[in-house]
Amino acid sequence: MRTRGRLGDRLLHAYTWLIIAWLSSPIAVMILFGFNDKQSKSNTTWQGFTLRWYAELFDVSDLTVALRNSLVIALVSTVITVVIGTMLGLALGRHRFRGSGATNFLVFAAISTPELVMGASLLSLFVSGNVPRDANTIIVAHVLFSLSFVVVTVRARVVGLDPSLEEAARDLGASAWGTFRQVTLPSILPGVLAGAMLSFALSIDDYVVTSFVNGSTVTFPLWIVGAVKTGIPPQVNVMGTLIFGIGVLIAIANAVAARRRA
Repeated sequence: MRTRGRLGDRLLHAYTWLIIAWLSSPIAVMILFGFNDKQSKSNTTWQGFTLRWYAELFDVSDLTVALRNSLVIALVSTVITVVIGTMLGLALGRHRFRGSGATNFLVFAAISTPELVMGASLLSLFVSGNVPRDANTIIVAHVLFSLSFVVVTVRARVVGLDPSLEEAARDLGASAWGTFRQVTLPSILPGVLAGAMLSFALSIDDYVVTSFVNGSTVTFPLWIVGAVKTGIPPQVNVMGTLIFGIGVLIAIANAVAARRRA
């Protein structure tokens, strides 16, 4: 029985590592071909190692503008989403009010709505309202599809919050704002930060919804799809590697901070 149990554990571990390797392979290929010394337009065949593309990262002006657009849109939409989503998550997690059930339904309906449906509906809304499509409409769209994720993460954190902590702060003379700033916000901050990172990742990575409402504004994913016909430059791999690396560093820093708090 012990031998069978050990064999089963080994198979489970091997299967787990196989799944991890399969999921990580696209990222590994992206990082690897950022060092490819390509001699043609396509960057699909390994032709040698070079650091040239890191030195020439911003030489493709259109790509640089697209990346800048994506970063600005992601930052602005994340700030707006976090502010609105935190307030809505607090309201749904702390209070019962008329319409709270319908609000919860709409929050989860937005998460389950296909991107094609959301993009087409937003396009119809902007066209019927004669709203010019540009970076502003992209920000509005990104706020709409990422808001629910922030609400869900903050609400989950609020539900597990001990209300006696806030009651004790008010008993000691703290104002409503002081209680929120010194007690409530630090307690729900992990959920707020998780929602912010998720919102930023969804925004900077979005293609489907953005393609409906972008107008003449080109973002990083839109530029990559458009460059497929002529050949994607290695700078795309380098930028993707840097974005991935920054995300890994943030995740590591968050894990270290959580262990220290524990």
